[in-house]
Amino acid sequence: MALALLITLSACATDSDPATHNDADIAFAQGMVPHHQQAVDMAGLVAGRTSNPEVLDLAARIAAAQDAEIATLTRWLADWGATGHATGHGEHGMDDSRLRSSTGAAFDEEWLTLMTAHHEDAVTMSRTELAQGANADAKAMARRVIEAQQAEIDHMRGLVS
Repeated sequence: MALALLITLSACATDSDPATHNDADIAFAQGMVPHHQQAVDMAGLVAGRTSNPEVLDLAARIAAAQDAEIATLTRWLADWGATGHATGHGEHGMDDSRLRSSTGAAFDEEWLTLMTAHHEDAVTMSRTELAQGANADAKAMARRVIEAQQAEIDHMRGLVS
């Protein structure tokens, strides 16, 4: 009896059953992969364009967090038998031409403005996952995205002011 209880409790401590997912979970993962990749790409533009240590640190943290989430999201899609990503989610209408051609304070302001809007999109996507998703791990990631990115939004708004 004790062994059966131990086995049951250890099963409860593992990740949720990957089979428990729905179309909203797939859409969340498919949309977030290119969305996060765009943020990683934007973070890659920071080195050499700014000397602001707060912007440099923020970009490094964003790239690290979102690279890790991309790996997780990609694994989930494979586990769920879903491939690729949602069309149209990779760009989110962002025009980064001014960002790519600026440096210094002008770069900082443009980067912070664009990254704030980008994070706001991720928060919206995450709220949709919380409302419509079924997979416990995906919903947990959505909660973490909302918490982390809202804190970064607040920080970035303070840096632009």
